[in-house]
Amino acid sequence: MSAHGIVLFGHGARDPRWAEPFERLAGKLQARHGNAGPVSLAFLELMTPDLPAAIAAQAAAGCTVISVVPVFFGQGGHVRRDLPVIVDACRAAHPGVTIHCATAAGEDDGVLDAVADYCLRQIAGR
Repeated sequence: MSAHGIVLFGHGARDPRWAEPFERLAGKLQARHGNAGPVSLAFLELMTPDLPAAIAAQAAAGCTVISVVPVFFGQGGHVRRDLPVIVDACRAAHPGVTIHCATAAGEDDGVLDAVADYCLRQIAGR
């Protein structure tokens, strides 16, 4: 049985505390994804691992399908220009692995609904 890995891809920052919500998200996602495959983090810059290293680790662990999910609020230059180049290089490096790339998480209506709900809870004092 083949494993389907998920890589949450973020920008990265100098302050290691910046990654804390991403680590919590990865933990929640792994709990839901269960034994179907690993969930890992990768960063564009300033933090490790980078996306090629995260994909290589999942491929080495036996993943035959990997979904890259950009945990960005919108599709700026990094998601539009940088990410496709990196993903194409990863596909070339791992020809036996199918690598899917989602749109930025913030482009999804469900994510926007969750953020809107959060905002409303703040003004309601809940």
